[in-house]
Amino acid sequence: MITLHEHDGEHYIKHNGRQLMSTIATVSELLLADLGCRQLKATPKARVLIGGLGLGFTLKRVLEMVGTDAVVHVSELLPEIVQWNRELLKGVNGNLLKDPRVTVLVKDVFKVMRDSKNDRYDAILLDVDHTPSSWVQKDNRRLYERAGFSVVHRALNPGGLVAYWSAGDEPDFVYRMRGAGFFTQIYEAKAHTTAKRAAHRIYVGAPQPKVERTEPVKPVKTAQGPASGAAQRSRPGGATRTAARRGDAVRAASHPFLSPRQIEGLARKERRKAEAKPAPKKTTPSVSKTEGAG
Repeated sequence: MITLHEHDGEHYIKHNGRQLMSTIATVSELLLADLGCRQLKATPKARVLIGGLGLGFTLKRVLEMVGTDAVVHVSELLPEIVQWNRELLKGVNGNLLKDPRVTVLVKDVFKVMRDSKNDRYDAILLDVDHTPSSWVQKDNRRLYERAGFSVVHRALNPGGLVAYWSAGDEPDFVYRMRGAGFFTQIYEAKAHTTAKRAAHRIYVGAPQPKVERTEPVKPVKTAQGPASGAAQRSRPGGATRTAARRGDAVRAASHPFLSPRQIEGLARKERRKAEAKPAPKKTTPSVSKTEGAG
């Protein structure tokens, strides 16, 4: 049961009597947009997907951050919440649904991401449950498992970010994100500015680029046999054995949460690991003796 309440001019949305959100506790909803869209301030024609309309505070901050040519899709599963915003919550953020940049999709956000195909997003903001382990509906479980991570990967543009809102700390969720190929950062968030502690969490992820490897360079052979000396050390295009070994190393992926100095350090570490690999052992062909030989 999802219900809307009003008391002394403030509004609340509850799930089975448990408060989901309110107009007096909006700090974390705003932070969700700040973190997930922080790279879009100068991005032309940015595309953003918000999972969960709620009281519209995440949408409000997104529209403040993106340009006039942006596209913002709001996926809300419950048509009642969309109706409340249009009719009963005009004085809150309901009028934002009239913004020409905004399209409301009364649809499961999982299906929106799955069906996005080539229309990818630069940011995906998900605020649809209490936590990754406490769902408003049981089908939402897939958002926080392998199936959900896979559709996020496919729905994001290169360099895009996904941000998950959570009412509390979920340490296991971070490991699942990293295991699914995301660089991940955790941010603490207060419910309201005067709160003594940060109870909420925002989990921000960036898909790791696919690992690139170069094929090892094969020795050059001549009609007389293997090349020797300088000819054996040189490679087409001027590559050397050392360069070939470095080429075999995993190229350091661009990390959205690291400084350039840290990225260079990781690259050096990967090169050292690759160059430290032992060379394959050479096998000496055995010589058989022929009986009767003098």
